[in-house]
Amino acid sequence: MSMSANTEAAASSSPGKRCAACKNQRRKCAQDCVLAPYFPATDPQRYACVQRVFGASNVARMLQNLPVHERARAADTMVMEARRRVQDPVYGSAGIVGRLQGEIGAAQCELARTQAQIAVHAAAAAARAHQAPVVDAQAAQHAPAAPLEQQDDDDDARELFQGLDALLVDDYRWDALTRLL
Repeated sequence: MSMSANTEAAASSSPGKRCAACKNQRRKCAQDCVLAPYFPATDPQRYACVQRVFGASNVARMLQNLPVHERARAADTMVMEARRRVQDPVYGSAGIVGRLQGEIGAAQCELARTQAQIAVHAAAAAARAHQAPVVDAQAAQHAPAAPLEQQDDDDDARELFQGLDALLVDDYRWDALTRLL
């Protein structure tokens, strides 16, 4: 062994130079330690969480099987997944993804309802605008006929909106119920 190899081995085996993984395992940190760049000694909790969820040998094997340029991202992903798994042992990250997908679905449903309301209001306004000249012409010829037709249109609009409001209330109650579950 050359002199430089001895000094490098001594430097890597000194307690200050070991990575968090090697400190946790109570072993000397080798020069080619796969875990050292991703689990520094300054953040021992990062490795402890990953080791608890995935196991020491599995973490090292997963990182060794990846190209060098993908290892940092994989280590960060393992840390994130391990922390979520510790916080929520049943669902982990999948629970967060599921909740976010539910929120997206609720927002899309609310958007569709709002767009439907806008379309209904626009159609009602267009119908009123289209019927207004006819009503004015009829009002000039037959004064009593115009208020009855307008009252019928208002009744139709009220019935339509009451039905829509009932549907929206039912949808809102269903959304609230699914959020509770």
